[in-house]
Amino acid sequence: MLGKLRSFPDRVARITKSPPYSYISTLFTHSQSEEPYDPPFSVISKPAKPPKKKQPKSQDKKKTATIPAEQPKLPVKSDLPFDFRYSYSEYNPAVEPIGYREKRRFSPFGPRRLDREWTGTAAPAESNVDDQERYLEERNRVLGDPLTAAEVEELVERYRHSDCSRQINLGKGGVTHNMLDDIHNHWKRAEAVRIKCLGVPTLDMGNLCFHLEDKSGGKIIYRHINVLLLYRGRNYDHKSRPLVPLMLWKPYPPIYPRLVKNVADGLTFEQTKEMRNRGLNSHPLMKLTRNGVYVNVADRVREAFATEDVVRLDCTHVGTSDCKRIGVKLRDLVPCVPILVKDEQIILWRGTIENEQRHDSPPVLAEPYDC
Repeated sequence: MLGKLRSFPDRVARITKSPPYSYISTLFTHSQSEEPYDPPFSVISKPAKPPKKKQPKSQDKKKTATIPAEQPKLPVKSDLPFDFRYSYSEYNPAVEPIGYREKRRFSPFGPRRLDREWTGTAAPAESNVDDQERYLEERNRVLGDPLTAAEVEELVERYRHSDCSRQINLGKGGVTHNMLDDIHNHWKRAEAVRIKCLGVPTLDMGNLCFHLEDKSGGKIIYRHINVLLLYRGRNYDHKSRPLVPLMLWKPYPPIYPRLVKNVADGLTFEQTKEMRNRGLNSHPLMKLTRNGVYVNVADRVREAFATEDVVRLDCTHVGTSDCKRIGVKLRDLVPCVPILVKDEQIILWRGTIENEQRHDSPPVLAEPYDC
């Protein structure tokens, strides 16, 4: 150890005696390389991957491959014997339109997608009596034997509650064409579908029941106020269901004659004006809400006409369009004469002696419904 310490000063003396730039020259000489390009970090080439061997596809995979669903050939041909309309329950065949808001060649089913011509309000079916009889026979076959009381009670208890997932909401459009396809889609996994009705169509629930059974082919097994249960039938098969072509958009409604005339039939201008003022100043018979349940409105109006000539309905927040629809429905159901629809108020007049005689015998539905 002492020998090493003694030799340390000799080493320092040797370093100090060397020329000052010797270390710099040695640094440059050692940094130079014989190769022309010598970067500090050379790129290492990755080893090439061996080529993958193509394995032949097994026949099992070809068999399990999904086959795309075949699209129906255009134009679509449907065997349903009734005319296709946007709404079946809210159409009155006795009233003809006086104009159209769009050209009648624009079919809501799409261009050249249906084998029926669009007339502006409907796509009429080219069917005869034999086709209708064949449709009724097929419907009776699908329905099968009538349900027993125990079976009806079981279905009602399963589908009548408000938390039922198999539900369709029916609004002011009534029984629409595309609703038929929704009903069949529910029937694919459920025996019955719950239909909740709201708005103007609830004024005539018998009309809704008739069109639901007639157009869908099912059977109504339960009816409570505005809730219906539509049964599909014992022998229903979703694969053999009738083809219902869908409407791609809602067609513009045609133009109909005015609901309220300037002078009511059977009255003079002064008498009509007096009736309107008396109705506006009278106490409202009922107050209707938007998208409400109007099941008992026609009966209440018919009872009120037994003692009064003019009745007012308060339709605040209902909307002008729905007020006109309500007036048209009540005109045919009560019957009565709407003499004013203004500021969401409906004024109804009992009418002449002919209408008074018709009040004694209210209109009978096409089919009675006991459920």
